[in-house]
Amino acid sequence: MLTQEQAVEIKVLARRGVGIREIAKQMGCSRNTVRRYLREAQTQQYGPRQARPTKLDPYKDYLRSRVEAARPHWIPAVVLHREIQEQGYLGGLTQLKVFINGLRAQPADSPVVRFETPPGQQMQADFTHIRRGRDPLLAFVATLGYSRMAWVKFTTDERADTLCRCIGEAFDYFGGVPQHVLFDNAGTIVIERDAYGPGLHRWHPQMLALAERYGFTPRLCRPYRAKTKGKVERFNGYLKGSFCVPLAATLKQAGLRFDAQAANSHIGRWLIEVANHRVHATTRERPQARMPAEQAALMSLPALSASLPSVPVLERPIPVQSLQHPLSVYNALLEVRT
Repeated sequence: MLTQEQAVEIKVLARRGVGIREIAKQMGCSRNTVRRYLREAQTQQYGPRQARPTKLDPYKDYLRSRVEAARPHWIPAVVLHREIQEQGYLGGLTQLKVFINGLRAQPADSPVVRFETPPGQQMQADFTHIRRGRDPLLAFVATLGYSRMAWVKFTTDERADTLCRCIGEAFDYFGGVPQHVLFDNAGTIVIERDAYGPGLHRWHPQMLALAERYGFTPRLCRPYRAKTKGKVERFNGYLKGSFCVPLAATLKQAGLRFDAQAANSHIGRWLIEVANHRVHATTRERPQARMPAEQAALMSLPALSASLPSVPVLERPIPVQSLQHPLSVYNALLEVRT
């Protein structure tokens, strides 16, 4: 009888294509012995190990029925543990948790639903932090809901007066006022949600005065639901990656600081040539191409702003310099934190 090592060697030689005569010669055994071991290797099958019985087995049907009866809610493991203990279960909590976790319905990725708005109805506005700390840098971003036309202003704070000034400049840039402006729940916007009833908020005095002056209705997104104003949220990430990182790297190479003044001096050209000129992933159109329909539906600016010469958005002057660079060059840059 051959050893286990010799039996394995026969199988290895056969797998390599060595003939039975040669295998028998190398192993020092008969050809019939080689054939017998090869036959045993072909007929030997390994199946999955049978699950070892556990103390939980008699209660699994009960647990399944309890989980199904509770859907879409979930009964905590400690509650189920207490229930089956009353039925005589003597096992631990850990194996119970492992079992019922396998019964959880795997949630499918929820598709992101974009709530589209008609021209002139909505603008989404938000501050996004470009750099925190002692030398903060923020960007105020305004995005029109229908066209996805965007406007950006870099600041060093997000005070109420800064916010109101940026909103007014955004309206001037777009050449009109949308019906609604959607904000988050910052204290510079709303002092108390639902203060006078559902949807009747106590607005910050400066925000209330701004809304009265321009004639728009401020709206709040749902708390802890950033996707409610997803159009501007998505643009924030795009702004950081496509504009802030390349510009910060260029300025760093030149020994200059990436600050609000530098950013604002270059953002105009980027908005016109890149951000508002690209084919938008959702609308499949360029924001600039959809802007005329949006602009025609915007409300008129108040008298003071309307007295200024009106220049179409696409014809406004832009800075001479262009700082578009491959992002791969600047991936290691740490000045801009997302």
